[in-house]
Amino acid sequence: MIDVRAVALAAVVVAAPLACAHPTPAPAPRFATADDAAVRAVLAAQQDAWNRGDLAGYMAGYLSSPELVFTSGGNIRHGWDETFAKYRARYGSDPSTMGKLGFEILGVQPLGADGAIVLGRWELTETPVAGRGVFSVALARTPDGWKVVHDHTSSDPPP
Repeated sequence: MIDVRAVALAAVVVAAPLACAHPTPAPAPRFATADDAAVRAVLAAQQDAWNRGDLAGYMAGYLSSPELVFTSGGNIRHGWDETFAKYRARYGSDPSTMGKLGFEILGVQPLGADGAIVLGRWELTETPVAGRGVFSVALARTPDGWKVVHDHTSSDPPP
């Protein structure tokens, strides 16, 4: 004859630890080496587009949204459209007026798994509005890849 109480007790002894066990949580996403390379590639693509006279290609590195923030020369601009219009008014849209742009990336600082701050220097030559200075840009991982969501650019003082 089967002792029902013994079977029930055995089932509880076996099942109790399983019921209390917690699955090991998945590791939190991290900012990886590939992310650093992808962030740097956004700026390289912007530089290349600028130097081809492709202002729309340059702007492709920015988040196409009213949430974009661009600060420069003591002014704060909001949105992709306003930023694009300001660039077009100042530099035109061909190599003869845009000049040659160079970036020197001084560092990429991760902000969690889906954000980064890039600190760098810029130099614009071969144009009447030539200059140089520093920048910091915040990039966010989006469904369309890494995009600049905040740009703060300043010019060096005149020599």
